[in-house]
Amino acid sequence: MQEEESLVKRALQGDQMAFARLYEEYFDKIYRYVAIRIGDKTEAEDMTQQVFLKAVKSISSFKWRGIPFSAWLFRIAHNQVVDYLRKKKKQPTTLFDESLVSHNTSPELMAERSLDIQQLQLATRRLTDAQREVISLRFAGGLSVAEVSRIMGRSQGAVKALQHSAIVALRKILLVGNDEEVQRI
Repeated sequence: MQEEESLVKRALQGDQMAFARLYEEYFDKIYRYVAIRIGDKTEAEDMTQQVFLKAVKSISSFKWRGIPFSAWLFRIAHNQVVDYLRKKKKQPTTLFDESLVSHNTSPELMAERSLDIQQLQLATRRLTDAQREVISLRFAGGLSVAEVSRIMGRSQGAVKALQHSAIVALRKILLVGNDEEVQRI
């Protein structure tokens, strides 16, 4: 946290190398979050670049208050996603993009994962927007409950409750789906 604070202070003073290090540190996390929320790799790359462009343009408005810089970046990303979804007038359709999964495995395992990812994608469509948001931030973005709380503007208890209800809902949806699959066989 101290190193991040030091980098942010240097970036605030116009140190481009400091901002470049922040960019390298957070680009992948922001990209995964955006890709999961919108379900389009190419668009996610463009949007992630836009997040960092907005960040560099408005970094002078960032005030260090003990809140991680990443929370500020995720808030920008969240706003970008919301704007994108409003323009598209559709809900996010995926939780995981298959290209985000490591492909250093056997073809059998890759096929199994592909089926699991497809089931998960279908299951997440049945979650509420808030549940999808929490799942995306926590598991794709790798953020703590406290960070998700700040980004979503909800209490930590509310975030924990949303995460719990989303996981329970996914578990039920996936179990019912598996039971239906077994019955068809």
